Amino acid sequence: RARGQKVDISNPNIANDLGIGMVHQHFMLVDTFTVTENIILGKETVKNGKINLKKAEKEVKEISEKYGLAVDPKAKIADISVGMQQRVEILKTLYRGAEILIFDEPSAVLTPQEITELIAIFRTLMKEGKSIILITHKLKEIMEVCDRVTVIRKGVGIGTYIVKETNPNELANLMVGREVTFKTNKKDAEPKETVLAIKDLTVKDSRGVKIVNSLNLDVRAGEIVGIAGVDGNGQSELIEAITGLMKKDSGSISLNGKEISVLSPRKITESGIGHIPEDRHKHGLVLDFPIGQNMVLQTYYQQPFSKNGILNQKEIDKKAKILIEEFDVRTPGIHTPARALSGGNQQKAIIGREIDRNPDLLIAAQPTRGLDVGAIEFIHKRLIEQRDNGKGVLLLSFELEEILNVSDRIAVIFEGEIIATVNPKETSEQELGLLMAGSNDNKVGVEKNV
Repeated sequence: RARGQKVDISNPNIANDLGIGMVHQHFMLVDTFTVTENIILGKETVKNGKINLKKAEKEVKEISEKYGLAVDPKAKIADISVGMQQRVEILKTLYRGAEILIFDEPSAVLTPQEITELIAIFRTLMKEGKSIILITHKLKEIMEVCDRVTVIRKGVGIGTYIVKETNPNELANLMVGREVTFKTNKKDAEPKETVLAIKDLTVKDSRGVKIVNSLNLDVRAGEIVGIAGVDGNGQSELIEAITGLMKKDSGSISLNGKEISVLSPRKITESGIGHIPEDRHKHGLVLDFPIGQNMVLQTYYQQPFSKNGILNQKEIDKKAKILIEEFDVRTPGIHTPARALSGGNQQKAIIGREIDRNPDLLIAAQPTRGLDVGAIEFIHKRLIEQRDNGKGVLLLSFELEEILNVSDRIAVIFEGEIIATVNPKETSEQELGLLMAGSNDNKVGVEKNV
């Protein structure tokens, strides 16, 4: 029932007509279009076969100023930050006159600063009389911005609660069905030999601009090194350079003493690197393939999964069943398409696949993005297990709490350089935030990188 009418709002056109707008977790934007072109897409005003873009840009600017959602109407989506793309998604719904806004994991791809801005935007929208439905696993956000909260577990509504009358611990227990530990329990690291050594690495983007700039970093066996930085400071390109998805301009990347930057992505993987990618849909899974086949994406060409170019489905199914059980991937079956699984189960499938290969270095980029507290707890334990088994772990996350809880050392990246190395036991979110903004004063627990 919507706005007093009993109608099927699963039809997007009907939902839009009733003033209901959806802001998706995975943005529904066209990268090559401008901000304005994306916002008016499907609602264009056409005269004599032409779209009046100047008028549309003016309207977009007016709406953005009204709600405090500053954007450049002429900017291309491919050239703006993730936080700005989030604003464009919100403006799309407002441009269509939405009174009820549904946000699906809106902060999953945002930095801490952008999340603060998003919460301020929520409050502005509510003052304007808008209704907001917030779908999120982040209990801190629920406590900050929501009036009521409904807990769902395994597709069943557990109950609806007044936020002021509950607390994060109670909600977490209700979500998972058991007591959840927020603090990661781990013993002190015992780092050994260097697994990954990066020296003077420079990577340029498609425009020829240095996005990674003479960067130095090392990861040793038996430790977790976290990378902290505001989105867009070169961390994604760094990971892509290590894994061979992006070519370096200069410098060296060594794994166990051997240069790997000249190798193909497959050869780099075979050298001993596991990669949990930042975007599980684009780079982690083939969504239309069965989840069973996704479990062997890195090894399908090897025996016993294939011979003479022919897949051995029996062996693939056997391996898939073992990993699905070991990593608690909840799926109707091994032949279920990967896209039918929840984000948490998709992520657990990727982690199971990568850990099963027993890599010397596990790269985990945004491993808990958009996941519930139970899945986050599970993934953190697995990363720590890898460390305790003598493997090196490189963790990229925009969640400062995650970086502080899981890392043994924290490398702060700013404008493509590692500007400081931080001991997580001797720093705070505030200090990290200052470093991420480019401040590099000598403080307790901070080692300058010159």
